[in-house]
Amino acid sequence: MTSIAESHRSIVAIIPARGGSKGIKDKNLVLVAGKPLIAHTIEVAKATPEIERVIVTTDSPRIAEVARDYGAEVPFLRPSELATDDAPGRAVWKHAIDWLEHEENYRPTLTMCLQPTSPLREATDLSSAISLHRERSADWVISVSKTKAPSIWLTNVEPDGRVPGYADAEVKLTQRQAITDMYLPNGAIFLADREVLMTSSRLYTERTFAYVMPPERSIDIDSPWELELVSLLMRERV
Repeated sequence: MTSIAESHRSIVAIIPARGGSKGIKDKNLVLVAGKPLIAHTIEVAKATPEIERVIVTTDSPRIAEVARDYGAEVPFLRPSELATDDAPGRAVWKHAIDWLEHEENYRPTLTMCLQPTSPLREATDLSSAISLHRERSADWVISVSKTKAPSIWLTNVEPDGRVPGYADAEVKLTQRQAITDMYLPNGAIFLADREVLMTSSRLYTERTFAYVMPPERSIDIDSPWELELVSLLMRERV
């Protein structure tokens, strides 16, 4: 096993995949294009040459078995307090990195969190995010995609169904060409300097950079409808 002294240039991918799910039963194991959902993320991570290790953190023996079948490491089962609906994702990620250091004497320089619910990302996306991190000496690189509706067009709907208007009443629909493009994190890639992840609570620092992904690779599965859409898109790839 690589020692702390030898792992100064290493990158580890952490894939969080707990057993419970609300919207879709056994979401991480549901078949998408003939494979368990989690398998697509494992395979992309393993196909990324810069990534040294691919670790799945889960509380589920079933997910652990499937993850190993597709080539990921599952060196531990996640503690129950980190397997609840409201367990912070950052805490799960940090637990995995801390476990690797204390149990295996392994400390990577960079760590990437890859959620299984974003199976449309490609190995080139991971490599490009890593290159961006290195070029900019970043604290964080997060993947984003452009939103269709700028935030100044957003409005709320009253309990009785009325629409009170846009947040900025002076902005007109005809002024679209003058509105700055807006982006949202798409959940596909979170890449952090190991020291920043473990010692800072901030995601957005002066050295947080965006890796922009196209919308066709930016779908985050959170509902049966999104699952059907992703399944269709992945079948078209074959």
